[in-house]
Amino acid sequence: MFKAMYKAITGVLDFIKKYFFILLVLTIYLTYLFKPQAQQYMKPNLMRVDIVGPILQSDQFLKKMDEASKNNIKGVLIYINSPGGLVAPSVEMSYAIKRLEQQKPVVVYAAGTMASGSYYAGIWADKIVANPGSIIGSIGVIFDGFNISELAKKLGIKEQTIKMGKYKEAGTFMRAWNKDEKSELERVLKNTYNMFVYDVAKARNLKLEDKDKFADAHIFTADRAKMVGLVDEVGTIYNAEQDLIKLSGVTEPRWKKRSKFEKYIDNLLSNAISKVSSSFGGLQSYLP
Repeated sequence: MFKAMYKAITGVLDFIKKYFFILLVLTIYLTYLFKPQAQQYMKPNLMRVDIVGPILQSDQFLKKMDEASKNNIKGVLIYINSPGGLVAPSVEMSYAIKRLEQQKPVVVYAAGTMASGSYYAGIWADKIVANPGSIIGSIGVIFDGFNISELAKKLGIKEQTIKMGKYKEAGTFMRAWNKDEKSELERVLKNTYNMFVYDVAKARNLKLEDKDKFADAHIFTADRAKMVGLVDEVGTIYNAEQDLIKLSGVTEPRWKKRSKFEKYIDNLLSNAISKVSSSFGGLQSYLP
């Protein structure tokens, strides 16, 4: 009996001795795995979300805003380098940031261009920091249209249309717009422009009667944008990050890492937008 017990014990000891290193690594791994407090401690508490390139849709941005609203994220940096874009997604982004700002600190960093729709998107942040070389503003609305009637005539193309509604052809490219159609389009643009200016004034604590100073599609350098109240600080991304850390109150900032794919796409769009931004024409936002 004792001989059998001795044999069993020595067998176990031999096994431990032989596989000591593997057992040690396994023990450390299991200890780490079943320590939720340690895992929680390592979670990121700050997050960066980018608006880069023309704003054509808002779905992905809204998903990131939803992720940023989670409790473990204490503050969000919105990085903007965009000439603007379509009305609806710009408004969606703007109000998503507004909702998030009511839960936790949000700082916007204007990296290169923050104009028209992209400026609209970032107005509700706690603070807007603009790079010294950035271009800010272009608070205005534009509707682009073409008149290809002469080309169609040369090509032998004749239009035939059946319509119901006086303004159903407003914006057509097959002929010049008539007086009523122009008036209808101007009403649409005016309503959108007034909404834009009103939200900017409310978000930035500006006076509506001063709209000619900060709106009217003016294009500002960072310094001038600060003078008229469109941004709070002129600085680098380091300043924006430090402002967010201070506002969020985190003592050990841990930024949520972006995937390599996200970085690749962001770099690709940044290079494209830098070319567009070299021309003021790229600052126009198609609203609507």
